[in-house]
Parts: sequence; structure tokens; C-alpha cells
Amino acid sequence: MKDLFIYNSLSGKKEKFKPIKEGLVGMYVCGPTVYSNVHLGNVRTFMSFDMVFRYLKHLGYKVRYVRNITDAGHLEDDADSGEDRIAKKAHLEKIEPMEVVQRYTVDFHQTLNNFNFLPPSIEPRATGHIIEQIETIKEIIKNGFAYEVNGSVYFDVIKFNETKNYGKLSKRKIEDLIHNTRNLDGQSDKKNPQDFALWKKAEQHHIMRWPSPWSNGFPGWHLECTAMSTKYLGENFDIHGGGMDLKFPHHECEIAQSEASHGKSPVNVWMHANMLTLNGQKMAKSTGNFILPNDFFTGNSKHLSKKFSSSVVRFFILQAHYRSVLDFSNTALLASEKGYNKLMEAINILPSLKKSDETIGMNVKLWIKDCYKAMNDDFNSPILIAELFKLVKFINQIKDGSAFVSSDDLNLINLHLKEFVFDILGLKNDTFSDTKFEGKLKETVQLLIAMRNEARENKDFKLSDKIRDRLLNIGIQLNDGKEGTTFTIENK
Repeated sequence: MKDLFIYNSLSGKKEKFKPIKEGLVGMYVCGPTVYSNVHLGNVRTFMSFDMVFRYLKHLGYKVRYVRNITDAGHLEDDADSGEDRIAKKAHLEKIEPMEVVQRYTVDFHQTLNNFNFLPPSIEPRATGHIIEQIETIKEIIKNGFAYEVNGSVYFDVIKFNETKNYGKLSKRKIEDLIHNTRNLDGQSDKKNPQDFALWKKAEQHHIMRWPSPWSNGFPGWHLECTAMSTKYLGENFDIHGGGMDLKFPHHECEIAQSEASHGKSPVNVWMHANMLTLNGQKMAKSTGNFILPNDFFTGNSKHLSKKFSSSVVRFFILQAHYRSVLDFSNTALLASEKGYNKLMEAINILPSLKKSDETIGMNVKLWIKDCYKAMNDDFNSPILIAELFKLVKFINQIKDGSAFVSSDDLNLINLHLKEFVFDILGLKNDTFSDTKFEGKLKETVQLLIAMRNEARENKDFKLSDKIRDRLLNIGIQLNDGKEGTTFTIENK
């Protein structure tokens, strides 16, 4: 197998992956702030890193995957003014902040379970690491890169940039940051407007607060990830991931905090997943241009013509590279559903394939090599899926008698197809083939197929299409082939 190459946002190029400790990988991914239902953009980001986690494990690495829960409300505005999101929700619903946290943490876990995510190795909470955050601030102050004013502590970006490079991840120059900084309420305490809060003194109305050497207050948003990643992965670890929107200021601030506190660059490889759009436009609740994850399972959305299984949605997401913008549309989902069903149907008929003395029609060992080549090229899931459909075509040719497979190659196909589909891509087989159904259900569908065939023979295409589409709406897809029409059924 060839070496694994990963696109590093810090260097702006693909680099050969070499873990700090042989055989071990430390990976940190920024988790959700649990004040509302997890949105689809979050799901896509976490799915990308679930795939990365799965593939690294498949390659034999022992992976410590840390994904945090932000349950200490940070301010709505990254410039350290505004209202605490969790406290705001608690006030609106007249409940305790930790009730808000618990409700939406449960929702987060349920949503990810629906999409067949592997749990991280560690899922630390910000409120459980206030002590570590305070100690990190002490180190930054001691090293001369932070200052305290009226009970709040700020990171001195200008002082840091005298010897370091603030902006190296996002490729922003400090001069541009100074020029573009807006004047906002609450910045009067800062030496420089681009400085960011490490600790904020809590106003009288602020619910979530903790004692510190400077005041009763709460940590800045950027601080928690620095403290928790250092605690569980060390001062320097292999991979840090998150959404593209976190590159600046969040991840930039993480780098600055780490270098200011212990003098080391915290991460070797920075990975960022790209954004989601819906029907070519940015998702936004204010415009109604959004879909919640559970909408796919119910079909209760003006953007969807029917409900979709979680595996179909996962398959759709992984058909795009994690660094590419992905646009959701009902048409695209329907197309992905057909492709997903074809893939599962090929897996379903594997046990019934006839073995031959030799393989004719495909080089199976080369196919396996090409699948690994795709994944080793920055986790290129769309190329891997294209390779899977080459095999689907070969499997169907074997079934039709136009290609042949040896016993050894069929064993290889069985092993590697399932590894790539289920272990690495994380799909589930949410379909049942017609071979798995007997009795009245199968007889009923076969009767409808016969009626459709008769309609086609009579050139009544309106009726034949109606039968096909009505069956599809209830989760039964017809598959026309040389040997007739078969069907697959969604496993709801």
C-alpha cells in the first residue's frame, strides 16, 4: 500500500502523513456548542472526520480521537461582546443552562448515531476543564502574551506577533487585521482591538460563572480547545480538524494560545471540511433555506419530495470530497438513492454468484490497489465510490454470465468490498433484496411488476411510470436488467 497523503491547511499542500509516535495517532476535532439542534453543516464536518477516524483505524493505527462538547456558553460575537448563547436559550425557555446543555447534547448524540458514527475515544466538556483553562491563562500571562484589565484577561496579539506569526493558518496579515477591525462595545479594556478574551469577568446577569484569580467569570471561546487538546493529546499532536469557518479566528487563536503557553506549534496537520449549501444558496433559518437532519427521515420539509434513509444521506455526503463545497438538492438526493441501492443490491447478490476457474472481465487485485490509492490521496471518498461502481458493474456482469470470477478473487471481493463500504465509508445496508423476501409481500410486488411490464408492452408509459414512482415513494425501487426486473426495499 502507498503512503497516506493529507492536505494540510497550514502549509496549503498535501503532505505525506507521518505520526509523531509510530503506530499512534492523536486527533482533535472541534465539537458542537450545545444550545440548539445540531445542524446539517455540523453533520457533514463530523462525518468527514468519522471517515478519517475509520480509515486510520483500518490502516492499523491506534487512534485517540478527541471531540469536545462546548457546554460553557461563550459570547455570540467573537469580539467578546454580546450574549452567552447557552444562557440566552436558558432565559428564553426559563430553564437552567445545564438543562439546555443536556437536551441538545442528547440530540447531538442521537443524530450522529442515526448516521452510524463511531464514538470518539474521549468527549471532554468545557465545564469539566475550567481548572486547566485557568492554568493555561496563567502560563500565557507569565510568558508575557496576555494582560488583565478590570477582571478580564486578554491575549496580546501585537506582542505575540513580534516574535511569532499570528495569521499563518488563515494566511492573514496582522496589518490587515488591524485595518479591518470594527469598533465594538466592550473593547475599551483592550490594548488592541484585535486582541481576544482568555477570561471575561461576568456581569451581574451572567448565569454561567466560575471563580478565578482575576474575577468570577468564564473562559473565552478559543481557550477550551487549547486546554483540552493539550491535556489528552499533549503539547504537540498529529491532526486537528474542524469546519472551514473555524479556521479564523478560532483555530488561529488556538495556535497562538499554544505557542504562547508552552512555546510549541500544537498540531502537525490542520484539516478543514468545507461548507454546505442548499439549492445553490447558503443555508439559513432566517430565509427558510435549511433542512434539519431529522427532516430526511420524516420527509417533512418543503425541500424534499420524500423521506430518505440515513445511509442514503451519508452516501450522498461522501460522494463529495470533504474539502469541496457540497450542495444539497432533492434531485441530487434521489440520484444518490439510486446509486446507493445499486451498490447494496450488488452486495446482496454476492453470495449467489457462481465461481469459475478463472477471473475474466476485471483485475480484482488492481481494483483493490486503486481503492486504497483513492483513500490515500487525502481521503478521496468520491474516487473510492467511483471504484466501487466499477466493481458493481463487474458483479452484475458475473450475474448475467458475461464475466467470470475465480473462488480466490470472489473471496477478495467479499472481504474488501465490505471493508470499504461498511468499515471505512460507514454505510449500513438499509435495503433488502427481493431474494430475502418470500410470501405475500414478494407476490404483491411481483404482481405490480407484471402489471408494469404489461403496461410497457401496451406502450402505456404513463401507467408504467406511475407504478414505478409509487413503489419508489414507499421505499421499493425497481431495477430493470437483462434477466427481468428485480426490486430492493429500504429497511426503515
